[in-house]
Amino acid sequence: MVGLSGGVDSAVAAKLLLEQGHEVEALFMKNWEEDDEAGYCSAEEDLADAQSVADQLGIRLHSVNFSHEYWERVFRHFLDEYGAGRTPNPDILCNKEIKFRAFLEHALELGADTIATGHYARVREVDEQFQLLKGLDRNKDQSYFLHQLNQKQLRYARFPLGEIEKGEVRAIAEAAGFCNANKKDSTGICFIGERDFRTFLSQYLPAQPGDQYLPAQPGEIETPEGEVIGHHQGLMYHTLGQRKGLGIGGLADYSEEPWYAVAKDLERNVLIAGQEKNHPLLMSQQVQCEPIHWIGDETSSLPLQCTAQHRYRQADQACSITQMDTTGAVVNFKQPQRAVTPGQSMVFFQGEQCLGGAVIKSFA
Repeated sequence: MVGLSGGVDSAVAAKLLLEQGHEVEALFMKNWEEDDEAGYCSAEEDLADAQSVADQLGIRLHSVNFSHEYWERVFRHFLDEYGAGRTPNPDILCNKEIKFRAFLEHALELGADTIATGHYARVREVDEQFQLLKGLDRNKDQSYFLHQLNQKQLRYARFPLGEIEKGEVRAIAEAAGFCNANKKDSTGICFIGERDFRTFLSQYLPAQPGDQYLPAQPGEIETPEGEVIGHHQGLMYHTLGQRKGLGIGGLADYSEEPWYAVAKDLERNVLIAGQEKNHPLLMSQQVQCEPIHWIGDETSSLPLQCTAQHRYRQADQACSITQMDTTGAVVNFKQPQRAVTPGQSMVFFQGEQCLGGAVIKSFA
């Protein structure tokens, strides 16, 4: 059962599986009900594209609505994290809870033996353990977003695009005459699409004094020395390392160098900005994480030498996990890291193998 999204990647994944001799059916997932009429979500268009591909391939297309599961398992957590002043990554939770849990369970109920998606990643079985490997196209590798998967999920998962590059995927789609061969890759929040982020969040998080979520309230922007240089509309709209959208510049007594968001003072609802891209407040060498999710057998040998990515498409950074217990883990990097962001995920690797990962709590 292929998760057919209407995009080119899942379409080519289905075609490749057919060519390999598999019996293939497809499933289209609708996962968001809000604001469809505003044109932000392209579910109707995506379903039409998925149906066109299925018809061309001669496979059956099922459809299912997981909007309730998405809201309860992914979106509530997304709002809670922003409300707490952190910056979550909903795509990771979406893969864990929707694409490889709700979809997997539904596919098995429909009689499928395995599921497949258009992710750029690979699975390898070694000594009855399933390993998650990076996709061969390093520019598209999505193992970072899949690091929360477990052994059962990987046992049932197939990633037909793991061995090829994006350019070849486009070429296969064009040669097949797929309607979505040149369709733009989806971006934005998982299943919600592209929209003005500030407007979107303001619909769901209160912004009045006394409300639960402080980061939605306007406040001051200060220099690290404490001088007020501007105002923000809510801490949740800003990420560490951000340059554009701060609304400050051309200040008297300051150079014309760009300003960056370098820290957040949640207690005072203050955004702190500095003029150095690698400002000391942005640089950290030690990171504290939530308890680590291990894809395979958990290791207890410390320190564990490996590499890590604290954001998607970052080059692997040498590190060691020096402390690990039920409360979390401590990671020390060989070189200082820029803009490590609480709420984002730290994902660990040894070579091409993804070991697992954890949500970032704090840094020093």
